[in-house]
Amino acid sequence: MTNLSALYTDKQIDILKVTERRDWFMLINHGAKRTGKTILNNDLFLRELIRVRKVADDEGVETPQYILAGATLGTIQKNVLIELTNKYGIEFKFDKYNSFNLFGVQVVQTGHSKVSGIGAIRGMTAYGAYINEASLAHEEVFDEIKSRCSGSGARIIVDTNPDHPEHWLLKDYIENKEPKAGILEFSFQLDDNTFLNERYKESIKASTPSGMFYERNINGQWVSGDGVVYSDFDLELNTVTEEELNDIPMKEYFAGVDWGYEHYGSIIVIGRSIKGDFYLIEEHAHQFKFIDDWVEIAKGIVERYGNINFYCDTARPEYVTEFRKHRLRAINADKSVMSGIENVAKLFKQRKLKVVYEQMDRFKQEIYKYVWHPTKGEPIKEFDDVMDSLRYAIYTHLKPERLRRAT
Repeated sequence: MTNLSALYTDKQIDILKVTERRDWFMLINHGAKRTGKTILNNDLFLRELIRVRKVADDEGVETPQYILAGATLGTIQKNVLIELTNKYGIEFKFDKYNSFNLFGVQVVQTGHSKVSGIGAIRGMTAYGAYINEASLAHEEVFDEIKSRCSGSGARIIVDTNPDHPEHWLLKDYIENKEPKAGILEFSFQLDDNTFLNERYKESIKASTPSGMFYERNINGQWVSGDGVVYSDFDLELNTVTEEELNDIPMKEYFAGVDWGYEHYGSIIVIGRSIKGDFYLIEEHAHQFKFIDDWVEIAKGIVERYGNINFYCDTARPEYVTEFRKHRLRAINADKSVMSGIENVAKLFKQRKLKVVYEQMDRFKQEIYKYVWHPTKGEPIKEFDDVMDSLRYAIYTHLKPERLRRAT
């Protein structure tokens, strides 16, 4: 085993060799999760800073500048800086603008997911950039970063997970084969990471929802969803009868709320068993109900299950306030669409989310009609009322557990 092969996968080594031998302007490493894209780019980032310092010395530039961009400053810290500190013991000292100096290069940080990220880099001349999680970037910010990289020999390092097949990053950059553009792109699949043990990889494959999530997260493909969103829902394996439910000891209950009037509003109740499985046990879905009606429904739920949390749609803050006036534990839901859907879909596939199907009227109508948009990579906004309240409840309730696992 060579020294390099002890540190990097074959895929990473190939990319290192190509970037050393060829001239390039932009390197895009894209594909599945847990494949080593960011680990490689973090090391390339350090290598680029050393190279930039040499270029600046040749040109007599005292303080060359470099852009480090991520979805937010928090994700830069988590994905890049903390990883480099853990790996190499580098201590970053930030100025009042969150910039830092490393290897004699001034690194300017900016968030790219909102157009306001342009402000931190406007007017500067950069000798390169590292753009983490680029598919989440606002296109204007990405373009601004690119235009700022006008220093001699500037290079841009990019990593990203896949998105939908019409995404601008795929169409304008990854698929751009014009030699003068100077773009190198490499696609990663889960199996490219030979440092992951087979047991872990098989577990991840088996628990990843079928369809779009599998193609993106395992095979690294830029695909849209096709057909039913929760395609792993099985009428035999994901349902229980009321009689069966009575024999399952529960440790907690919580609810999800999606406001509506002309379209259906819904409150659903979920029980979590001692074993950790989730059960959709009540559904209240109605049209033309006022907030007073929803308050009464929620009070009835509290009478049956205690003072439980109601994870509420934030689209009607006055309704959330009204719940709270009646001493209902109304909590603003985390409405993240794709990550929330993935969370619910994974529970369906693992058979850890089950439904008292015989008691559900609206759920029965929605579960097979809640479908992907053919090009946008997100669900069509139809037959989604109970689906939304289910997502709000599970994704928000599990948020503390996700945060604990991430630390």
